[in-house]
Amino acid sequence: MGLMMDSPLNVFRTGLHELRRNWGWILALGIALIVLGMIAIGDVVFFTVVSVIFLGWVLVFGGIVEAVQAFRHRKGGSFFLHLLSSVLAVVVGFLLLENPQAGALVLTLMLAVYFIAGGIFRIFAALTMRLPTWGWMVFNGLVTLALGILVLAHWPSSALWIIGLFIGIDLIVTGWTRVMLALAVRKLAPSAA
Repeated sequence: MGLMMDSPLNVFRTGLHELRRNWGWILALGIALIVLGMIAIGDVVFFTVVSVIFLGWVLVFGGIVEAVQAFRHRKGGSFFLHLLSSVLAVVVGFLLLENPQAGALVLTLMLAVYFIAGGIFRIFAALTMRLPTWGWMVFNGLVTLALGILVLAHWPSSALWIIGLFIGIDLIVTGWTRVMLALAVRKLAPSAA
C-alpha cells in the first residue's frame, strides 16, 4: 500500500488553522517587535555597540563550547576542523569585544548582505505562499531590501549608528507585518482555516 501524500491545499489549510489558533501569540510577538524596534531607534549608537558586544560574547562562548565538544569527541574524523573553528570563533569574539567600533564596520557590511538577501527571500516567500496579507509581506521584503541597499550606499561612514537604526526599522516593519497577519487570520472562518 502506497503512502498517501497531503495535497498542497490541505497543507496550506493546516497551516492557516495553526495560524488562526495562535493568532494571539502572533499578535503579541508583533507588538513586542514594534516596541523593541522603537527602543532601538531611540538610541541607535547604544544599540549598535551593544549588538557588537553581544555578538562578541556569543562567539567567545560558542567557541569555548565547540572546543570542549571537539575534545570530548576527538576520536571522530573532524577534531582539527572543530578545534580550528572554535579558535576562530574565540579570536573573532575577542576582537569584537576589544574594538566594537571596528566590529561595527565589518558587521555593517554583513548586515547589508543580510538585509538584501532577507528582503529578496521575504518577497519570494510572500509571492509564492500567498498567505493572508501577503501584500504586507511583500512590503516587508521591499523595505528590508531597500535597507540593505541604503546600508551599502552609506558604508563605512555611518557604521556606528546604521546597525541600530536599520535593525530598529526592520523590527518595527516585521512586527507590523505580524500584527496584520494575526488580525487577518483571526477573522477567518473556522472552516476556511
